[in-house]
Amino acid sequence: EKRRKKRNTSHCHHTITFSSFQLHLRLSHSIMSTLLPPVLLNQSSSDTLECSIHTLPKQLMREFRHVFADKYLPQDEQDAMMEASDGDDTRDILAIPTNQKARQDLVAIGEEVEVEKDRLLNVFISFGHDLCTKIRARGYWADYIDPCSGLPMLTTDCNKVYSEVDGMECLLNYKSYNAGFCKILTHPEWGSAVYPATMFAHAPASVVMEIMKGYPISTKA
Repeated sequence: EKRRKKRNTSHCHHTITFSSFQLHLRLSHSIMSTLLPPVLLNQSSSDTLECSIHTLPKQLMREFRHVFADKYLPQDEQDAMMEASDGDDTRDILAIPTNQKARQDLVAIGEEVEVEKDRLLNVFISFGHDLCTKIRARGYWADYIDPCSGLPMLTTDCNKVYSEVDGMECLLNYKSYNAGFCKILTHPEWGSAVYPATMFAHAPASVVMEIMKGYPISTKA
């Protein structure tokens, strides 16, 4: 497993300003792209994780290809893509965003916040690795983003950073606010006490949905 980079505790991203028209389009795209709406999954007796499944809207497809290029394709398909400049293989490229409710407001600083970030990181890494391993065992590509660095964990030779905040805005229409040069995600129920992290898969949606059914749904309110 790829060594995780030094923690980026600020989760800072450059500010993007949306017009009201762009916000309307983002909401429409998030609804249209959703295959499985957010559900709360049990990861242990005390840990839960909100998870959903989406096809990629056009603006997130650009981000996906910026990060992964064509490395999600088998080698023979990569060769074919090099010959066809208009290859638009989007139907089976899926985003699987997750959000965890933090016990601390993650905008704050201090040792307790850092300990909480470590706990949330470990919960996601365990889930992300397990889900991606199961998808890969079916013969399909899958990867998860390291929340500390924004880089892929399993796909080699990728050095472009994925923006979790932008991804959650696009897929789930969650809001954010600017704190200096940082872009802070806010969950509709948990506010800024939220830890976002994302997986991607190039697989039939039915396969990923079937695998997801193997994880217990939380009964917590």
